[in-house]
Amino acid sequence: MRVAAGQFAVTPDWPTNAQTCVSLMQQAAGAQTALLVLPEALLARDDNDPYMSVKSAQAFDGGFLRRLLDESRHNSMTTVLTIHVPTTEGRAANTLVALRSGEIIAEYQKLHLYDAFNIQESKRVDAGNTLPALIEVDGMKIGLMTCYDLRFPEIALAHALQGAEVLVLPTAWVRGPLKEHHWATLLAARALDTTCYIVAAGECGNKNIGQSRVVDPLGVTLAGAGYAQQLIFADISLEVLQQVRAQLPVLKNRRFAPPQIM
Repeated sequence: MRVAAGQFAVTPDWPTNAQTCVSLMQQAAGAQTALLVLPEALLARDDNDPYMSVKSAQAFDGGFLRRLLDESRHNSMTTVLTIHVPTTEGRAANTLVALRSGEIIAEYQKLHLYDAFNIQESKRVDAGNTLPALIEVDGMKIGLMTCYDLRFPEIALAHALQGAEVLVLPTAWVRGPLKEHHWATLLAARALDTTCYIVAAGECGNKNIGQSRVVDPLGVTLAGAGYAQQLIFADISLEVLQQVRAQLPVLKNRRFAPPQIM
């Protein structure tokens, strides 16, 4: 199965961002991609206003998703991304959506809000409280996660114990001391914890690192992006994953009870 991760610098203008997403979707579909992951919080971003995406929040029937859903009708590729969806006055939910054939086939409200490194996502964003169900793409089971979720092994492991073979991760990973090291280390660690593939897409620009990656079940990077707009591809295999799990049966060898997710 061919997978892709697309990254770009989100602008303050949602129609511009929607068109960039559409362009990446068209390129990925043209390369016979089954699963495309785009970054987190794609509606709007402003380096001088950390809450621009919340202020620009749109419902599912807003212009942004309508434009992407129109594009997704042209093929059977599954596209995963996140936007902010309004909840109460001045607040929103950081919501992952999976699009296929013109429909929203799954949604997930981010569980772990980024209240770290002098940033407080929870000031304007409402956390979710439910682990999303797996989705299936070309016979492989996919677990849904968002950005800061990567630092919490329980969610990745919970997906794997439910049968996930691939974990997808839209992100806007903030720059800072050692943050690129954390990113690479955590992606490899979650892949090894779960013996899953990981497809992670990172927003790039002045504040976030980009560095989208596809990682295999042994923690090896199959494809990686730099700091600029880019679309990366990798071919992943259920047969290879099964071989890894036969050699490294960490999911079967566990001695502790499965983690409890709310």
